[in-house]
Amino acid sequence: HYFIQSNLSSSNMAEFLASIFGTEKDRVNCPFYFKTGACTHGERCSRQHNRPTYSQTVLLNHMYRSPVNLSLAPEMQRLGGMSEETLQKHFDEFFEDIYCEMVDKYGPIEELNICENLGDHLVGNIYIMFKKEEDAQKAVDGLNNRWYNGQPIYAELSPVTDFREACCRQHETSECTRGGYCNFLHVKAASRECRHSLGVDTYGKGRHVAGGGSRRRDRSPRHRRRN
Repeated sequence: HYFIQSNLSSSNMAEFLASIFGTEKDRVNCPFYFKTGACTHGERCSRQHNRPTYSQTVLLNHMYRSPVNLSLAPEMQRLGGMSEETLQKHFDEFFEDIYCEMVDKYGPIEELNICENLGDHLVGNIYIMFKKEEDAQKAVDGLNNRWYNGQPIYAELSPVTDFREACCRQHETSECTRGGYCNFLHVKAASRECRHSLGVDTYGKGRHVAGGGSRRRDRSPRHRRRN
């Protein structure tokens, strides 16, 4: 009976630890890194950031450089001296670049989400969930040797598997009081015309769910190899 009771206790403990993994009750693993693949404390975080060895999701760190975020004057941050229409066109062109490049070179994707957060750990982050883990790894290996618009690309596998948990629910209803400095993802939406041309659907306010098709771009890519 002693051995049976001991095994049951170990089993219960394992179930308990699994149930709290990546939540606020978990005092070992960082819940924000687990949910969003990023943490405001970075390497100084008191909890562990368990980097996955395999995943469907790739994170491109700080790759999207919005004209809004590049504006240094606080009073200019909202528009960056550009109209909403111009800002949307800039984003749509970038979104199309990334979508076509990922699908054409690395494989079909399930989601492509680009952050419009302003916090240092989330600004410009791009999350790409591939259909296959091997395609995600292929993308990480290939992209870390590439540049975009004169900037090196930093790609890594991300622990994010459920974007419903990663995205800010209040932002979905335009009720987030933290604005661009929220620690959950604020995903910027491509225009309806852009989504239609790529065969991409949306879920919620801005999550982009791929339709599985690939559209050939009609302009030269701006990527180049590292020297």
